Amino acid sequence: MAHMKLTVIGCSPAWPNPGGAQSGYLVQGPPGRVLLDCGAGVLAKLREHEDWPRVDAICITHFHLDHWGDLVPWVWAQSFGPASDLPEPELWLPPGGRKVLSEIGARLGFPDMFENAFRASEYTDGEEFEAAGMRVTPRKVLHYDLLAFGFRVSANGKTLAYSGDSGPNGSLAELAREADLFLCEATLDQPYPEGGTRGHLAAVEAEAAFEASGAKRLLLTHRPKERPLEPAFEQVHDGQEIEV
Repeated sequence: MAHMKLTVIGCSPAWPNPGGAQSGYLVQGPPGRVLLDCGAGVLAKLREHEDWPRVDAICITHFHLDHWGDLVPWVWAQSFGPASDLPEPELWLPPGGRKVLSEIGARLGFPDMFENAFRASEYTDGEEFEAAGMRVTPRKVLHYDLLAFGFRVSANGKTLAYSGDSGPNGSLAELAREADLFLCEATLDQPYPEGGTRGHLAAVEAEAAFEASGAKRLLLTHRPKERPLEPAFEQVHDGQEIEV
């Protein structure tokens, strides 16, 4: 295997593109396999490649459903189904995330359902943590009024930066500083204010953050089918594999 490989499991925005899954990006290297976000449809896409996905760690950027929703069916499989005999993956959550999942669990089944299925921890803004042998640094980004983060993932001399969902802010350039690959959302068709606090980027704003960062390559994601990009931009698709 190369130093680091990115597989796009799903890249749809808040509504799914035809046949698509929502946010889920598998990062693989000799240390292990880390899934960045786990939105709706991601688990089914992963199961197309192996009976049950062997993922060592899952890192969640924020609690919008298109970025974490498939943790719910993962719980059922880990508790009662095909994953019940496998080790529980690490689950890295934003600050306060364990309480959020406990409250959701109380409504869906039982309060500790997520704690029983995963080895849950919370990360801290700007503090590096280790997930499946990879070094991950979370950095807070602007996403409406929601607590949201991007990730910087490093292993074997390679670095991938992932924006999560973010409006324009200085954190993005620092997140992607001199990274080998910057995977950045570009949901909007133009840089308009969305009627209030920003939550997403237009492609030109993602490009500006990329240029300010000094990163080597920009890949755009989280893009609706209804908003095709200019050919100058490189956009990911479900199932795509990229050597970082």
